[in-house]
Amino acid sequence: MTDAAEKLGWSPDRSAVVRWTAVLAVAGRAAGPPLLFGLRLWASVCLALFVAYRLQLDNPYWAGTSASIVCLPEVGASLRKSWFRMVGTLIGAVMSVVLTACCPQDRVLFLGALAVWGAASALTATLLRNFAAYSAALAGYTVAIIGGELLGAVGGPDANAAFLLAVTRATEICIGIACAGLVLLATDLGGAQRRLASVIAGISTGIMAGFTTTLGPSGPAPFDTQAARRDLIGRVGALDPLIDVTLGESSEFRYHQPVLQRTVDGLLSALASWRAVANHLARRSSDRVRHEAASLLETLPPELRSSPTEDALQRWMADPSDAHRMCDAAVRRLIALPAGTPSLRLLADETAMMLAGIADALNGLALLAGVPARPALRPRGVVRLRVPDWLPALVNAGRAFATIGAVGLFWIVTGWPGGTGAIIFATIAVILLELRGDQAYAAAMLFMVGILLDVVITAIVSFAVLPGLGTENFVAFSLVIGLCLIPIGALLKQARLPWQIGMMTAMTMTFIPFLRPTNPMTYDDLHFYNEASSIVVGNCAAALAFRLLPPIPPRTRTRRLLSLTLRDLRRLAQGRMRSDWEDHVHSRLSVMPASATPLQRAQLLAALSAGSEIIRLRRFAQSLALGADLGRILAAIVGGRSAPAVADLARLDAALALRFDQLQEAQYALRMRSSILALSENLTEHADYFDAGGSQ
Repeated sequence: MTDAAEKLGWSPDRSAVVRWTAVLAVAGRAAGPPLLFGLRLWASVCLALFVAYRLQLDNPYWAGTSASIVCLPEVGASLRKSWFRMVGTLIGAVMSVVLTACCPQDRVLFLGALAVWGAASALTATLLRNFAAYSAALAGYTVAIIGGELLGAVGGPDANAAFLLAVTRATEICIGIACAGLVLLATDLGGAQRRLASVIAGISTGIMAGFTTTLGPSGPAPFDTQAARRDLIGRVGALDPLIDVTLGESSEFRYHQPVLQRTVDGLLSALASWRAVANHLARRSSDRVRHEAASLLETLPPELRSSPTEDALQRWMADPSDAHRMCDAAVRRLIALPAGTPSLRLLADETAMMLAGIADALNGLALLAGVPARPALRPRGVVRLRVPDWLPALVNAGRAFATIGAVGLFWIVTGWPGGTGAIIFATIAVILLELRGDQAYAAAMLFMVGILLDVVITAIVSFAVLPGLGTENFVAFSLVIGLCLIPIGALLKQARLPWQIGMMTAMTMTFIPFLRPTNPMTYDDLHFYNEASSIVVGNCAAALAFRLLPPIPPRTRTRRLLSLTLRDLRRLAQGRMRSDWEDHVHSRLSVMPASATPLQRAQLLAALSAGSEIIRLRRFAQSLALGADLGRILAAIVGGRSAPAVADLARLDAALALRFDQLQEAQYALRMRSSILALSENLTEHADYFDAGGSQ
């Protein structure tokens, strides 16, 4: 080959050929997943339209629209979202019939009921998480979709047509969901399970490495560990969406969802214990305390004390059973460890709680790894809805009510034929985009850009391409829309920046509604532009609503989370016990805005630790008949008087040191003294927070 090339006068540079071959190989690997997603999106839409055509449904484009919305870049997310979408669709269809029956031929009353239902859906979508939130949002705007068509151009809802229309629309939407699910199942099963295991293993080993370094003879400065904990808290908070994606990839994981939630709680508990130890060592930085910490470190297995390597991470991910057994054994040793000082008792107990949290994380890793000899999982009891703060949900509900009501009033006053379409898309946008949180207004504006681009593309396809090709043949029609959907899907899959994701998502969602494929195809330019203007006006109304009534700012949300936690802590000190105190505060740690300062995160962890110590102190005081003494201390905490509470805690500690001589009672009293020490250090370090209600 080379000799022949040289005879022709061509001398290839072997290094250049190798280099360009490598470049092309890398480019092919990079372009593969986006192109595959574009093909998957196109196949889902075409299959949904084909089934809707065969069944001769009234508006088959709703099936194609549903398929395009369900077909997400993450396969597991798409599958799980499909089930939630079906539930939301059915709820919305039933509710549309109920509202129509309650408000026959009265459009004002019907629109008021629609606004109330939209507000309720927005409230529920904010309170729930991930795909359950999407299901609640869908239940809201499904009623708008059906109700908008029942209203027609003028007049009240047609009660006689409500049931049939609800069944038809629900059928079309479910066809889209099912077709997208079939295409996704046939092409890929995703890799979220391994990604989740890798993230959990990385966080767990990071906590272990930081904690053991803190216990070492020359541990880092408290502020250094605080920065590391802040980063890890953010990483733990980001686990929730990945867990939901993983649950969508396998039905087996859905039955063990509490195990994965316990994994998140265990990691947060481990971080709280790490903070307590670092705080204690910073405040009691004597040689004796450092020696106690170093001796405690020596009791841990060498595998847990060593810095994590890539091989160790892979072992934890593949078979976490050994690490789990080591953690359990270390917890038992630390609990039974005889301690001569409250300081050592505190260090031992907090280390035990840290390892127990890591053990919970290893339970989750065992579930993800499918280890046959998986450790026994701790029962969780009744699963409760965790609501960190009601105010954001109420704001979203008020915004949805005002937007739907305002657009409905505009339609009534103007009599615009496209008013019902504007109501539908205003409802969709205001409920769906609220899930973007602080980025809702920016997302609405980016949706507008994507919608306008879709108007141009679909106008060209509808009036310049399809009529000229005579695409009564479904195969030809599919090829034409494939030339649009495949590049749009590929760009969405490859998008990384928020503006790219928002714009390409809008183009994916609105392409089929703008095209409005029917069987046979019709080309009515007046109807097209009227529908396009209604979609644009509806999205503009949603964007204006987010501008006039924006989400709660991150700084305000952070202050509210701190104030609400302090209020709950004081109620706990008053005797209003919470069996789920730690889970309750964990939910607030998980939603802490990224802009929160390290001090604010430390204050929330301090409140978590203080509440846990109060619960333990009540139990100790009851056993040792010290309820009256503890009552005075807790009353000072309720009143926001940290200094008197710390002084009373010191007097109680001195009394305990002199009062109990018997070995069994002495060890029990020593545990109470360690809780007193931990609570005192918390109150001293964050006195401004505990006294002033968390104001900065």
